[in-house]
Amino acid sequence: MTIPPKTFVLGGDLEINRLGFGAMRIVGDGIWGEPKDPENSKKVLKRAVELGVNFIDTADSYGPAVSEGLIGDALAPYPKGVVVATKAGLTRQGPNKWAPVGRPEYLTQQLELSLRYLKLERIDLWQLHRIDPKVSVEDSLSIMKKLQEQGKIRHIGLSEVKVPEIEQARKVVEIVSVQNKYNLSDREHEDVLQYCEKNGIAFIPWFPVAAGKLTKPGGTLDAAAKKHRATVAQLSLAWLLHHSPVILPIPGTSSVAHLEENLKAAELTLDDAEWAEIEEAAKA
Repeated sequence: MTIPPKTFVLGGDLEINRLGFGAMRIVGDGIWGEPKDPENSKKVLKRAVELGVNFIDTADSYGPAVSEGLIGDALAPYPKGVVVATKAGLTRQGPNKWAPVGRPEYLTQQLELSLRYLKLERIDLWQLHRIDPKVSVEDSLSIMKKLQEQGKIRHIGLSEVKVPEIEQARKVVEIVSVQNKYNLSDREHEDVLQYCEKNGIAFIPWFPVAAGKLTKPGGTLDAAAKKHRATVAQLSLAWLLHHSPVILPIPGTSSVAHLEENLKAAELTLDDAEWAEIEEAAKA
């Protein structure tokens, strides 16, 4: 039985627990505006840290600014070892509406706002949320490298990118993480994951829980979950932890009970034959 590592060293100097928390769901519907119960959102954040989560991923566009503000209010001054990652480069025009903007002056402004809302002097991991087709990656990242040199950013990452784009970005600045859509049933970015493994780059899968026919009642995943007294969601997260040591899943929720359930995924252990059976079902 292969036991996956519990931690990952991000950027060579930040050791974090691999199962983190994604703070997209603690805001209003459509990832827009304030949540119905801001105090509940803060409770979820505090409970996550109590349970050992020390990697929290957010973005300036969640709300916008709402998620970062809630994190700052709930957790600052941050307990030792807590790493907050944020992103910029997507603007908001309303609920569920997003448009990329990668102009240097805009990204600079957003970094300053992120520092203010998160109540931090330095962002441990800043990520370009999307590459703007109207702005070169070199222009977007050169300014962030300058801000890194000024001590406002510790490490830089990317989101929703292909391998050639990562290579292009690495010519400008060191890239320590990539955040792409990925789960057991959606592995379009397997080549990106393999590239990250080869280069010691963290791979942060957004939408980490499997969906579709793979998760239907009576299927392989459902049967394995029942056998281990787990949920399909827990098994999906456990699979990610097992699949590659560079994967850092960040399941998100606005419920304390759901948070506690998700974090139990780190304790799930299946033998190699069971994982192989699940792999076969995913391929089918």
